[in-house]
Amino acid sequence: MGSDLTTGEIIQAFWARIDAQDWAGLGELLDPGLQVHYLHTGERLRGAQFVQVNQQYPGRWHVTLADLVEHGNRAASRAQVSDGSVTYHVASFATVRDGLIAELTELWNTGDVPIPADRRLTALRRPG
Repeated sequence: MGSDLTTGEIIQAFWARIDAQDWAGLGELLDPGLQVHYLHTGERLRGAQFVQVNQQYPGRWHVTLADLVEHGNRAASRAQVSDGSVTYHVASFATVRDGLIAELTELWNTGDVPIPADRRLTALRRPG
């Protein structure tokens, strides 16, 4: 991956390759020293481990990139990852160096977290 792409374009390619299950292509976007931190589990992974975790995750998942903000070599994205019955939401924060993702922090959750009873206001209720 060349550094002629913007940080945002690199992150768009990152999500597109995960959606396509293009694991070799995903690896091409990652710095060899990539450090990944999953805030929700406390795991810390390196580049090859990150690709392996994604490749070995059971099921066929599709990504919808919902939001992307970039500033220089940093980007924040919000995506939905779904197999059609379960949908995860992920906030990702990336640092790109020399055209490759060098640092990635992610926070994942499912969309089925109930609203606490004391916050169930009619005007703020989720659809469905």
